[in-house]
Formats: sequence, structure tokens, C-alpha cells
Amino acid sequence: MTSKKTGYLLGAVAGAGVMAAAVAGAGMQLPAAHAQLTGGVIKASTAPIFAPPPGAPMSFADIFDRVSPAVVSINVTSRVDASALRQIPGLPFGLPIPRGGGGDDDNDGGGSDQGGRTEKGQPRLPTQQSSGSGFFISADGYIVTNNHVVENAETIKVVLKDETELDAEVVGRDEATDLAVIKVKGRGGPYPFVNFENAGKPRVGDWVITVGNPFGLGGTATAGIVSAYGRDIGETFVDYIQIDAPINRGNSGGPTFDVYGRVIGVNTAIFSPSGGSVGIGFAIPAEVADSVTKQLINGGKIERGYIGATIQNFTTEMAEAQGLDGQKGAIVADLSPGGPSQRAGVQIGDVVTGVNGVAVKSSSDLTRQVARVRAGETLKLDIIRDGKRQQVNVRSGTRPSERELAANDNGSGPGRPGAPGAPPAGQAPVLGMSLSPLDEPARNRLNLPAEVRGAVVDNVDQSSDAGSKGLRRGDVITLANGRAVAQPGDFASIVEAAKKAGRTSVLVGVYRNGRTAFLPIKISG
Repeated sequence: MTSKKTGYLLGAVAGAGVMAAAVAGAGMQLPAAHAQLTGGVIKASTAPIFAPPPGAPMSFADIFDRVSPAVVSINVTSRVDASALRQIPGLPFGLPIPRGGGGDDDNDGGGSDQGGRTEKGQPRLPTQQSSGSGFFISADGYIVTNNHVVENAETIKVVLKDETELDAEVVGRDEATDLAVIKVKGRGGPYPFVNFENAGKPRVGDWVITVGNPFGLGGTATAGIVSAYGRDIGETFVDYIQIDAPINRGNSGGPTFDVYGRVIGVNTAIFSPSGGSVGIGFAIPAEVADSVTKQLINGGKIERGYIGATIQNFTTEMAEAQGLDGQKGAIVADLSPGGPSQRAGVQIGDVVTGVNGVAVKSSSDLTRQVARVRAGETLKLDIIRDGKRQQVNVRSGTRPSERELAANDNGSGPGRPGAPGAPPAGQAPVLGMSLSPLDEPARNRLNLPAEVRGAVVDNVDQSSDAGSKGLRRGDVITLANGRAVAQPGDFASIVEAAKKAGRTSVLVGVYRNGRTAFLPIKISG
């Protein structure tokens, strides 16, 4: 299964095959036949062929012996909608049990439940067997894993290193970070556990080791290095650690250790054209995982700040169009009716450059900074509006669940394009687009709400930049370079002013399907 936002494969587990750090102490002697030809006796070398660099471990065996008892395999039985599964591109999270391995390959739970009907006569969904990884973080049986490993679980079995099998139940899940906590049932233990490392992070290039359950092969170790920090793969609340230790399906939820056996991350995704490891894996940093799992254990729920605004990255091209070269931030594309931002006076087209004195670099950065505050706290947003810098105070709300947000963002609201009218006679195209006024007949035809104002796109030259960026008939241009567009002439005037100012593009606000999005459209010539 791929991430909805990015196409990255989730559910990877620590890979198999330990990578040797160095080779030393190997002797070499030429064959006797060669010695006879050269007329001499060749002595075995006593020096290392390759000297290991400082800091390189000769083996990861001691680390593995110490930490592997805390790592578990997680086997899950869940109900799935088979028709929905067929619509998902790529490979599934977790690991379906193959034929001959206790089940079959049609996601029906090994043939034990072919569907049928419930007691109330409703169709019974088939079951799927899948597996992932996890690790104990306490002696009394709390285990960290990925949310997508257990989110639809009906039963959870935890398999320890000595092959002991234990029942477990979900304590709490956080879809936004893809983290979950489960707990072993009963009063067993104490269990071996490991700790998160929040202070001394390895540097890029330092060794790491992962342990997990790839392809159902539990207790597998792989090693590599930290490849990078701060990777944004489109998942809102996490700056991922990139590692090159092999990670594959089934490693989801497994730990990444430093050379001291401390957990620095939770494996959760891979980048892979093929579905297998290509040496680009991603782990949730320990400081994020530690904070989220503690909250899940204490209350079973994560609450985050919320300002009720849809935002986009304020790109380099957007900044140039606004005469704000080099400015980073996030542009407000839409506002939730009656939400915190709208009540505070935030406007569509505002560029947010800071929160409480901390610079905003991107839309993801803004979302994370807002999420850190509690509901009711005041956020001081630094914004740029009409080229002027100002500050707006927004009282934070509580962020809805990811499922609720997705339901509100399904494009089913007002504003679906209907059949556009004919382009007005004599209206010269602007930036490859023919525009017409948004009068009442057009509003009714396009099913637009009364508050939408702008100029309707009647035709787009597909060879233009506007055409290449997806503008189409029925779109409504509401803003351009921060100024409201009430009629086609307004847009033409704004474009002409941008040309005279030496700009190479115009930042256009486009209303479609109940949402506004901003696109920088190039000025040809």
C-alpha cells in the first residue's frame, strides 16, 4: 500500500542480512604451483588486508544479543473490504500469509472465513492475515508499533524471540504519526525492554542497526548508516530519519538502534519502485515516538492545535510573482467557516511566515508548529498581506481526526464545474485563458455559493502555462497577486501591472470543487 500523499511504501520492517563493518586479520598464501614457478616460498601475510576506520564496529553481534529480546513480531487478523483492496496501488502494508504458510493469498485469513453473513444478515467481510514488528518499552508489556499494522485488527498475536506467543490489545493509536501502542494481555513478565534516545542523536554517516520481522522472517537484523535527517515525505507531523539499513515489508513498527543499543527511530516507510528495499528507508525520530507513545499510554488519545486553514507551500515561483524573492512560508488557500483563523481575521491569500516568533519554512512546518500548542492557547501568526507584514493572533482549536479532515476534503462541496457558457465575443485571452464575468446565470450553471466572487475560465490554451498546470473551463479566478478579481478586466489589469513591474509570473487563486488553490502562472513574452 502506498501513502495517500506521496506514494511512499509504508510498513517496511528492519531488513535481513548483517552488513560487515570491516575485514581484518585475514591471511593470504599463494598456491604451491605458483610458488614453484617463482622459485620462492611465499609466507602468509600477518597484516590486515583492510584496516577498519576509527569508530567502525567489527561486528554488530553484541548489540543484537543485547536488544533483540525486546523486539517482537506482531501477527494481526483483520476484516478488510476486498473491493477496496483492489483499488489500492502498490503493495499492502504488513505481510499477507502466503500459500503453504498457514493460509492462502486471497486475504481471507487462511481460508477460515470466506465471508458469508453476520447474525444480523449483513455481509461478512473477509479476513486478512498480516504481520509487522514492534518492541517493548516497559517491563509490564507495553509495545510500540505502527498504527497501520494494527488499526483494523480483530486479533493481535505477539511472538517473542524465544517463539512464545502472547495475545495483545490496542492501547491507543495515532493515525497522524502512524504510531500505536499495544499491550500484552495478562500478568506475564517482566519483559525485556529498550529505551528511546532523545538527546545524543547519531550524526549523518553514523552506524545504525535495525531488528524486525521482514516478510515474516522474525528476529532479522540489518545494519547501515544514517543517510539524512529532516526528510519530508508528505506525512504531516514527522520529519523522518532516512537510513540505508535494508528495510522491507513486515519491518513496520520495528526499532532502529544506534551502536549503543538505544532506539533512535521507529521504522515506518520505504521509497521503492519495486516494493522491496533499495536502501532508502524512513524512521520516525525517537523524540516524536517517545512523546506520542507516552500520551497514548496515559490517555489513549493525542490532541493537537488547529487553526482551521487549508495551506500550501509558498514556493520560489510564488514568491517571485509577489515580489518577495527568497521568502519562505505557507499561503492560506482556504478557511474553515467559523474556524479559528476566520474568526481571527486571517484571509485567503495571506502568507504565513512565522508562528510565535519562529520562522515558517513550508506548509508542513506551519502544521507542525500549530499542532504543538494546546487548544485555547494563542498563536501569533506573522503574515504578509498585500505586500505588507503584520501579525494576527489566533486562538487555537483542537485538530479533528485525520479521518474527519479527509471527509471534509473530498471535493463534494459546492462549486463543481458545470457546462461552461460560450466564450464572450471580443474578449482577448489573458495568460492563455478566456474569461467571462461570474453573473447569476453562470453562478447557477456552475452551482457556486453566493460568497464566491471572480472571473470564470471559459477556455484554456493547452499549450500555455495555465493549461500545463491544469486550469480548465469552469474554474473561477478569485485572486491574482494578492488582489481580488471581480471581473475579467481586473485580472487583465493585474497581469499588465505585473509585466510592467518586470515579474515573470502571476500568483493566481483558483476556486474549484469548493476549494481555493494557488498557482503561479508564467507571463509569456
